[in-house]
Amino acid sequence: EFRLVGPSLETLRESGEEIREVLLALDAVTTVRTDLEGGAPKASFQIDEAAARVSGLALTDVARQLETALIGSTGGALVEAGESLDVRVRFPEEQRSELDRIADILILPSDARATAAQGDLPGVPLSALADWKLVPSDSAISRRNGERVNTVQAFLKPGILPEEALQVAEQALVDAGFALPAGYRMEVGGDSDARSDVVANLLASLGLIVTLSIATIVLTFNSFRLSMITFVVAGLSAGLSFLSLAIFNYPFGITALIGVIGSIGVSINAAIIILSGLQQNHAASEGDVGAMADVVLGSSRHIISTTLTTAGGFLPLILGGGGFWPPFAMSIAGGVLLSTVVSFFFTPQAFAAVRRRTKPTEDDAAFEDADATDSDPIPLTLPIALAKSA
Repeated sequence: EFRLVGPSLETLRESGEEIREVLLALDAVTTVRTDLEGGAPKASFQIDEAAARVSGLALTDVARQLETALIGSTGGALVEAGESLDVRVRFPEEQRSELDRIADILILPSDARATAAQGDLPGVPLSALADWKLVPSDSAISRRNGERVNTVQAFLKPGILPEEALQVAEQALVDAGFALPAGYRMEVGGDSDARSDVVANLLASLGLIVTLSIATIVLTFNSFRLSMITFVVAGLSAGLSFLSLAIFNYPFGITALIGVIGSIGVSINAAIIILSGLQQNHAASEGDVGAMADVVLGSSRHIISTTLTTAGGFLPLILGGGGFWPPFAMSIAGGVLLSTVVSFFFTPQAFAAVRRRTKPTEDDAAFEDADATDSDPIPLTLPIALAKSA
């Protein structure tokens, strides 16, 4: 969907027709509709008021009889299954569908009923009272945010993703040399516009979610540096989800974005397991490489089983095909599978680098030992013995 915004209706209509011609040439497009396209043809009758008055008719009389003949009037009601259906009476289809026959409709004067009772039915043909011609009907003026807009909508063949079709359409407009005059602009609507609204709604609550996530992880590790490692893993896992979409040539839409958010939650779970194990193991927390390797290997069974079951659960959605579920499933499954590499090879190295910086030096340790020696409290046994002897 393309929205053309500007002041002149004629310019908007012409630009919309240019876009329509370009889009109709695309294989993915079945039909194209614009808001300011030329209206359907209609018959316009210019009634000669003087001739109508000579026949004893007013303009309203002519209009009312034409409406009754062509549109019809309610002549009763039919009750069917407890529902009342109005019965509309009007001229037959063959007389309403041809302009020549419409022009031959007899317009009756106001005293036609009394005259008809005497056996005569006077009437004046419509063609004697009016000139008629075919003119295009006026289309409605569409506005958006107080501005005139012409919306061009392209309907796609089944199985084609709107994001892919939009890229092809934009390239086709560039190749055709389409350009808007000064003072006019073009906006992209449809699926892309809906995705932007959804992303905006997601980002609206992002601050609260991130704050609660940081607080939870910091309280888990009781360390800002270890928490920072977890957030770095979250960023890397999001990038790996994008990489999996690019490798298998899936478009990035709103479903893929939701899948990326879901993969982040699953991916950092492995990093939390490894960091918790390294933190609780005394030798690993002191920088012992062998102990760190043992902790990572001990956690690998849980991480690999969780990763495989998660990716396997989304495999039917990927193989099922279609334009909705595969990008969503691939962003989660691909991100979780690739983030396992980050969990096993990045997380322990980052933990070792952090612990190496926070590990106290020999001078700091000696200072702490001396300080502890000078400020040792008096043993409790000595005051108790003194109290007994007293």
